[in-house]
Amino acid sequence: MRFCHVTIQTAAFEDELKFYTKYAELKIQRDMRTAGRNMVFLANAEGDTEIELIERTDALDSGNANLSIGFVANNLDALHAALANDGYLPTEFISPMPSVRFFFVKDPAGVNVQFI
Repeated sequence: MRFCHVTIQTAAFEDELKFYTKYAELKIQRDMRTAGRNMVFLANAEGDTEIELIERTDALDSGNANLSIGFVANNLDALHAALANDGYLPTEFISPMPSVRFFFVKDPAGVNVQFI
């Protein structure tokens, strides 16, 4: 069995799309906007696990303190600075052991995102 996708339903569709394409460097793999529905599937490459974004105007904050999705960043320090500069509130760096370093930030829908 292969993990297929995570779905985020959001009232902030365009902000979510910008967040995941800019900061997580995901690319649109399937775009349903041409069919009149604000829904896209994002991934690093075709066949990878995807994030499905669906616009839903009545969607509540998707955040859950016990759930996060994680990405490996190419330049953790630069990404942390860029997120802070753009008005996001990334946590301080966390390093539970010498070989591991990461931080969290909430995406526009309130989902906890970990960058490692």
